[in-house]
Amino acid sequence: MRSAVQQKIPCVFLTQVKDQPSTKREHQMFRVVATETLNPSAVSADVQSALATEKLDGTCCYVTNYKGVPYLWARLDRKPTKQAEKRFKRHIFAKGHSNEFVWNVDEDFKSVPDVWIPAKEIKHCNGKPYPDENGHIPGWVPVECGNRQYCWHSNAVNYEAGVAIILKPHKDNLEGLEICLVQLSELLEQTVELIGTNINGNPYGIGSKKHPIHLLIPHGIFHIKDLPLIQHNSLVSWFGGCPEGKVEGIVWHCRNGSLIKLHRHHLGLCWPIPDPFLNSKPVTITVDLSKYECDCTSDSLLNKLSKKTTQIFDSLKDIVLEDVQ
Repeated sequence: MRSAVQQKIPCVFLTQVKDQPSTKREHQMFRVVATETLNPSAVSADVQSALATEKLDGTCCYVTNYKGVPYLWARLDRKPTKQAEKRFKRHIFAKGHSNEFVWNVDEDFKSVPDVWIPAKEIKHCNGKPYPDENGHIPGWVPVECGNRQYCWHSNAVNYEAGVAIILKPHKDNLEGLEICLVQLSELLEQTVELIGTNINGNPYGIGSKKHPIHLLIPHGIFHIKDLPLIQHNSLVSWFGGCPEGKVEGIVWHCRNGSLIKLHRHHLGLCWPIPDPFLNSKPVTITVDLSKYECDCTSDSLLNKLSKKTTQIFDSLKDIVLEDVQ
């Protein structure tokens, strides 16, 4: 069972804050690290028997209807104003947690576009979406063509044909990858990860500045095999010593629908790293536009990939796209 990622996911271990510069976020002067104690929420969700999947380094997106048709939506959290954020941080500094902090949802948060929708399953107070423990209200906005803020999201979809450019395990060879087209209607109410040239520093080395490549990956699609028992030392060894451990992290999809995660940074391990596991697999491109009625521009990613259909590359970083005449 795979669950959609609508909110912040708890760590599999209880965490603590250390007064040391973050290895994950520049200018953040503290680190959140995992203790050796399993998180009670992970225990209650029976995480030991959950489906372990690779956590991918991109940006989270959501597929749902907009104007009556399936659309890709970008993550946009509603964040507090500067004054409200200062009050929130003072409270956390004094109490050590965000419990009991009272928000004025109407006045304490920045405005969002009219088309913004809150993420599913977030708390509501007096009928209004209420912030999480981080002081954010998770939500989504539709990725409309022509919106420069989300141009890389648009790179991976074509609404005329109703398709998304997907990276997934190869249908005939699970040790390989496949770039193909999937109807957006098949992804409805699912969350996906956008990775590529201009996303999060491009840890997978995909595409180039002249020929950027952006791909969508349904969450939970890359299963992790032979993961050791969920213990602190065992997982440190797995991340550091196994080829399959060269990933940003793990997301467990529990039978009760819960999601639990572990990031390399929780264990004091670096990311990004050279040669991540995703780059160890050959990639086949199967983008056949003859099945779809759409007018793609010559410089669109969809058109460029279609010129490479049936070709096999040694890895994602080896895919080279030329100008299409």
